[in-house]
Amino acid sequence: MEALVDLHTHSRHSDGALAPAQLVVLAAQRGVGMLALTDHDTTAGLAEAHVAARAAGLCLVDGVEITAGWRGQEIHIVGLGIDPESSALQRHLEGLVALRRARIAAIGLKLARHPKLRDIGQELAAQVLAGDAVPTRAHLALALVAAGAARTRQDAFDRWLGRGTAGHVPQEWPAIEAGIAAIRAAGGQAVLAHAQRYKLSAGALGNLCGEFRELGGAALEVSLPALSPNDQHRLGGLARAHGLAGSAGSDFHEPGLPWRPLGRFAKLPPGIEPLHARLPGKPHVG
Repeated sequence: MEALVDLHTHSRHSDGALAPAQLVVLAAQRGVGMLALTDHDTTAGLAEAHVAARAAGLCLVDGVEITAGWRGQEIHIVGLGIDPESSALQRHLEGLVALRRARIAAIGLKLARHPKLRDIGQELAAQVLAGDAVPTRAHLALALVAAGAARTRQDAFDRWLGRGTAGHVPQEWPAIEAGIAAIRAAGGQAVLAHAQRYKLSAGALGNLCGEFRELGGAALEVSLPALSPNDQHRLGGLARAHGLAGSAGSDFHEPGLPWRPLGRFAKLPPGIEPLHARLPGKPHVG
């Protein structure tokens, strides 16, 4: 039986719901033989994940998902096969986490200026900053739900955190070249993540892929859950046009989301080199 490969997942060290060991066990149960843990801007969960992967007979790829900027657009770059001990990578991640923490604090101040959140805006931000995970707006959204200020996480973004709302704080992230350089300094492969989600024209997305490749990017995510045939065709064409390998990942965050199941997505389009063939280790075949 051919093992499944999933090169994009998250644990509770960033905005996922499961501990790294729980994620690995679930992946093994679902037939994943090669798994990458790619938490946002941190490698803190990798040691725990490796212990669980050895017990499960699963190949774990050291990974991270780096936040970057390109022409005013937030871009995510997955780094795979990295050395988590790389000083250059860790310095870059420390800078990103500092930006995230400053943004959450600024959002708390803005929320506290709104009459409905005057008493709790800063307190909710402080709760998020006191947690062990890399602080994200998703954590703040959940805190707003728990406080009764929003019905759901999406409602919290629509009401309080999204563009044009009382708590919106724009963030300028380091340019993509810095993220790619940090991944390459750690011996990793840089992957442009979920490009179909970016609010870019077809021409701009092509320019992004071209620049990504010129800066040392290795691959494009071309196989993800719930990807339409049209989007997969478009991403496959971009990968071929710019000489990028293809990566596949679920972007898994939590159980119970049917549109992001671990290890379940279409195969890579024909004519595209699978990135996992370049990575250390081989998928375990059960």
